[in-house]
Amino acid sequence: MASPPRARSGQRAVDKGDPDEELVSRVARGDPAAARSLVARKLPRLLSLAGRILGDGAEAEDVAQEAFVRIWKQAPRWTPGTARFDTWLHRVALNLCYDRLRRRRELSYAEPPERPDEGPGPDRGLLAADTGRRVSAALQALPERQREAVVLCHYQELGNIEAAAVMGISVEALESLLGRGRRALRTALIDLKET
Repeated sequence: MASPPRARSGQRAVDKGDPDEELVSRVARGDPAAARSLVARKLPRLLSLAGRILGDGAEAEDVAQEAFVRIWKQAPRWTPGTARFDTWLHRVALNLCYDRLRRRRELSYAEPPERPDEGPGPDRGLLAADTGRRVSAALQALPERQREAVVLCHYQELGNIEAAAVMGISVEALESLLGRGRRALRTALIDLKET
């Protein structure tokens, strides 16, 4: 279980202007309105992050639920000022996603699992659905760390400094991962530019 973050030695403490600080302290005191507000504020981003990392909406919902359980447990021990709550929450969600990805690799199936046809319905825009599937497949094909960097910066809209903090790497390392990930996506999707 991830514990509330502490500043690493050699790192500056994160700006104390954490927009979630007051809400987390209310959750820690058992305020049900604060809990509902925190869920409303964070759930869409958690679902988006987990969905893009895992490529499965149902698993994304499970990850989000498990992340909120950890929030409720950790809120009384939260130490304001050491890291932004949102940074810690993203790290927890990513860890939960990677736990699930590891379990997937460990499972072996005698035969492939049955899956519904994920193709677009006749009433949906075929081109848009095909493009979305191709982008999603290209994203899933990226190495884990490149995918994580692209998702955090482009889909979760975190700045490079915050994304690097979530990943536990330097800004330069993040930018390198982003560059390699973007190039791989451009190569995989080069024919989409021509249409």
